[in-house]
Amino acid sequence: MSKSLKMTDVLALGFMTFAFFLGAGNIIFPPLAGQMAGTNLMPAMFGFLATAVGLPLMGIIAVAVAGGGWKGLTRDLPPKVATIMAVLIFIIIGPAFAAPRTGLVAFEMTVKPFLGETGQGSLILFSIIFFSVALFFAWSRGKLIDMIGKYLTPALFAILAILAIAVFVSPQGAIEAAKGEYVKAPFVTGFLEGYNTMDTFAALMFGMLIVDVIRKKGVSDQKSLCKYLVYAGLIAAAGLAFVYISLFYLGATSGVIAEGAANGGFILAAYVQALFGTSGQVILSVIVMLACLTTAIGLISACSDYFSSLTSWSYERWAVLLAVVCGVVANVGLNQLITLSVPVLYALYPVAVALVVLTLIRKLLPNPMVTYRVVLLTALIFSMIDAAKTLGIDVSAFNFLPLFQLGMAWLLPTVMALVITCFFRAPKQQKNTECAEIVTDHQIV
Repeated sequence: MSKSLKMTDVLALGFMTFAFFLGAGNIIFPPLAGQMAGTNLMPAMFGFLATAVGLPLMGIIAVAVAGGGWKGLTRDLPPKVATIMAVLIFIIIGPAFAAPRTGLVAFEMTVKPFLGETGQGSLILFSIIFFSVALFFAWSRGKLIDMIGKYLTPALFAILAILAIAVFVSPQGAIEAAKGEYVKAPFVTGFLEGYNTMDTFAALMFGMLIVDVIRKKGVSDQKSLCKYLVYAGLIAAAGLAFVYISLFYLGATSGVIAEGAANGGFILAAYVQALFGTSGQVILSVIVMLACLTTAIGLISACSDYFSSLTSWSYERWAVLLAVVCGVVANVGLNQLITLSVPVLYALYPVAVALVVLTLIRKLLPNPMVTYRVVLLTALIFSMIDAAKTLGIDVSAFNFLPLFQLGMAWLLPTVMALVITCFFRAPKQQKNTECAEIVTDHQIV
């Protein structure tokens, strides 16, 4: 018999989801975007919220609608293609970029300010300690909701709330004029900046991890799983929106105390120092360390869970391997890691966005199999153009594409592919197969 969760469990589930999302990029990118947006703060912030809050929430809902697993999300794709997509996404949010970035940002913002100039040895030692702690928490999946949702996240959110209130009550400067791309296209620039959080990728993978946690709490029927997953997504989205809005405003009012800052971390550090004096750096260190640690735990858990389902290796063995790899990659350096991740995000983010949208409207599609394959392929082909541009490759031949200059050449062709494929009707045999799938949807994980 399926069990109902108590309100405290639902809140803990939502806090856990929020903590998984709130990591390194979520803290360091909004302040710089806010400072650059200046007087164009509102459109830039709404653009950022669209990709950093709206899309991840849609991703969580898509996982729920699809039955709680990757097979449900990609049922209309060839199995090998679906597996390759999943592996690529898990590598991006796991050992290649997002997970090592949590350790790097934690080191840059919680260790360096106290030790001053540090060598490679300090980073190596910190990486070992940081990812060992993350591995310890990720080891037992069944206790994730208790350890993170009930203990780590409330502490993190309380500190962020204090910072947010202080920012609005005592801003450290006036909002200045917009700069760079935020002058002409603030919404689109903010939208693309939201890619850096990688949270649409994370939503597809964390959704499966959260479903696993819900099941371990005794919830078994599909309707309840879907309901609790959506609740978790809504709580996380509300928390993320609160954090981003306060950090955007922090950045927009930081011109005096952090003029010409190269990154959001420097802006945040200067602002906290101005607000809280000598204790400011300690407060900031606690915020960043908790945010980075909880995200690292979630990423290692989600990746280990998926890779163990593909291989004969256990979850625990994968967790150890991924923690080690993350520690090694973290020693590449923060700037290099961010630079390497940009073209990859431009290439694959539109595909993830398209997959989420298709999942949400699947029941309205006359021929889901054709639509999924054509639309996702179109998104990939045209997003590669945007990725090539970030690498400095001459792709000026595609200037005729709408939004090409803004880094969104994929959007119109993808929408057109969706519209065109809606005129294709599914053959009878495929419709019968879909009816059978509806009956067995509760078994899809």
